[in-house]
Amino acid sequence: MQYITPDLCDAYPELVQVVEPMFSNFGGRDSFGGEIVTVKCFEDNSLVKEQVDQPGKGKVLVVDGGASMRRALLGDMLAEKAAKNGWEGIVVYGCVRDVDVLAQTNLGIQALASHPMKTDKRGIGDLNVPVTFGGVTFRPGEFIYADNNGVIISPSALKMPE
Repeated sequence: MQYITPDLCDAYPELVQVVEPMFSNFGGRDSFGGEIVTVKCFEDNSLVKEQVDQPGKGKVLVVDGGASMRRALLGDMLAEKAAKNGWEGIVVYGCVRDVDVLAQTNLGIQALASHPMKTDKRGIGDLNVPVTFGGVTFRPGEFIYADNNGVIISPSALKMPE
């Protein structure tokens, strides 16, 4: 599905919240949306790895990495696994790596920056807790939409206007 965030903002101004502009597009899909699943972690992507192994149709993984610029929370192998398992996209409040491969992966990926260093795997993090960054709170079960214009959230699913 192709989402156009300005059109969604125009059609649902009372529902949507706009995330502060900070993300860049790294994935092969420049538009994506779906139900929010959250991971809160810092320089440890163990829970990200666990989640992309799960079926993700209709879902977007929102990763609160604490805006760390020292480690990448997503790389080519996890992105390819997420795409294979049907995830619509991943938003990383932190860094990604393997950006040339990510751009060829059928997955929406937005992140703050790229960084070549992988994380440690210590099994530390929280799954499906509300996370706050960019001026909004992302709650599991609510909805997120992203394109080259920005990232928005809504308490309920939105349909593109005719």
